[in-house]
Amino acid sequence: MNLREQISHYIPYTTQETKEQEVILKYMDTFDNLLARENEFAHFTASAWVVNPKRTKVLMAYHNIYQSWSWVGGHADGDPDLLQVALKETKEETGLTTISPVTENIYSVEILGVPGHLKKGIPIATHLHLNVTYLIEANEEEKTTVKEDENSAIKWMELEEAIEACTEPDMKVVYRKLNDKLKNYK
Repeated sequence: MNLREQISHYIPYTTQETKEQEVILKYMDTFDNLLARENEFAHFTASAWVVNPKRTKVLMAYHNIYQSWSWVGGHADGDPDLLQVALKETKEETGLTTISPVTENIYSVEILGVPGHLKKGIPIATHLHLNVTYLIEANEEEKTTVKEDENSAIKWMELEEAIEACTEPDMKVVYRKLNDKLKNYK
């Protein structure tokens, strides 16, 4: 199933997700380069909500740009297989080697506003991340390592602790949704 089909078949968890799914599909019909950062208006990213097998903890990284505890993930950079992007980014950003998707299906979708910032000394304009999140499982006993150019700490946190540790109000809403969905997830 291609990315458009995956997003079309995704069943939104909230009314906000319903609207964001609709807008993402509209952008996919409008732009031909959403998988590349060269689209300075909007482009795809993939995130991972990394949980332990008991699903009582989530792995968070202290993100250097946002100065906040956050999930892991990154840009598609041309790869339409966003699950593989999420898995690759999880390994790169945490040092974990033994991870697996709980399911290959999309866990959530979000449109995230990214404020203008500097990356490696280069100005990046305000833009949108068309984000697809996957639920990934990992062993909390496995050793983690930081990716110094992106984060400065990695920590397993209780579900509510992860929300409290985040300093970005918009992301707290997303993390609450992910945790709420996790409680009902089979």
